[in-house]
Amino acid sequence: MVTHPFHPLSGQRLRVLFERMLPGGPAVSCEGGALGTLMVPLAWTDRAGVAADGPLSYEVLIDLAEVISAIGARHAG
Repeated sequence: MVTHPFHPLSGQRLRVLFERMLPGGPAVSCEGGALGTLMVPLAWTDRAGVAADGPLSYEVLIDLAEVISAIGARHAG
């Protein structure tokens, strides 16, 4: 779904044909109906990640490091 408020297809679900990495970041090629095929930056869609409310705390980073360590240990042995 296109989520960018000023895009002409905002709020519409488009069929994704493929994804591509562009110099500005990831984008998806979509069927745009009367507009034809178009590239839409991934950040302008519902596929974009949700932005954090604020900076990461050291507690969150410690938890993340523990998870990564546990995953690494599981795959090593």
